[in-house]
Amino acid sequence: MDERFCDLNNGITLCYETFGDRCDPTALLIMGLGTQMVAWHEDFCRQLAAAGFHVVRFDNRDIGRSTHLPGPPPTIGQLLLRSKRAAHYRLADMADDASRLLAELDLAPAHVIGASMGGMIAQTLAARRPERVRSLVSIMSNTGSLAHGQPALRLYPLFLRRPAGGRDAYVAHFERLFAVIGSSGLPREPDEIRELARLSYDRDHDPAGPGRQLAAILASGDRTAQLRRIVAPTLVVHGSADPLVRPSGGRATARAIRGSKMLSVPGMGHDLPRAIWTQLIDAIGANAARAGGSPERHPPLLAPGTSLSGLSG
Repeated sequence: MDERFCDLNNGITLCYETFGDRCDPTALLIMGLGTQMVAWHEDFCRQLAAAGFHVVRFDNRDIGRSTHLPGPPPTIGQLLLRSKRAAHYRLADMADDASRLLAELDLAPAHVIGASMGGMIAQTLAARRPERVRSLVSIMSNTGSLAHGQPALRLYPLFLRRPAGGRDAYVAHFERLFAVIGSSGLPREPDEIRELARLSYDRDHDPAGPGRQLAAILASGDRTAQLRRIVAPTLVVHGSADPLVRPSGGRATARAIRGSKMLSVPGMGHDLPRAIWTQLIDAIGANAARAGGSPERHPPLLAPGTSLSGLSG
């Protein structure tokens, strides 16, 4: 890995990595709760780069090799009460991190692609800083509304619990987690799940970071009104078998963002299995083309006025 670090001048330093030609339009990948940038598999990043994008993946604050902040994670009681007092920052702060990263690297505007909490951050960035976002892809995410796409509270401890006993115990916990939330109707890659777990363990040992991120989600509340301000061409992707952010979250997101397209993937859970990569990359490219075309080195993937095959508005 060719990891680099960017000081955002706000007390946060982000670890990031790039793929492809900087002359191509940038695709900024934002990962989800308690999950490091390496969950955007290197092969996926290279395939996306081969489709004509300069790909940037990074660790959010409080995960991986980016800055970890002080402060305790929320207690189970605070989670049950959805207390905002436990939060040390909000999704808006994490969106500001992404915005500052694009500015510091001189890569804005970018095609912004977020998964799960990363989708929430991407949505927030598109709403608050539209000049930084050429197009938006929100994957397996929601609006923050309690009425749509909310996980069962019994799943929260799976993200907050870090097993004692070292690397092997962590890998076993990781496998159990994805057995619960992963795609049930698509082929899985257990060896790759284990490798991701080992790599994640080696990069980060902060058990409180995911909890602080979860507190930021809860404190940010319902973002539906904010999403109505998004003007970037938007694609919403959701799996039909997602147990963590139920499909109603994706549908509510698509309704809230004017002109958005919805792609429902049969059998997909709360993960990004290889089986969907080709479909996902094609859809990302088609959505990027809706942004009014690309620079000369990256001609539009669809002719102007062409609809996105298989997608609904």
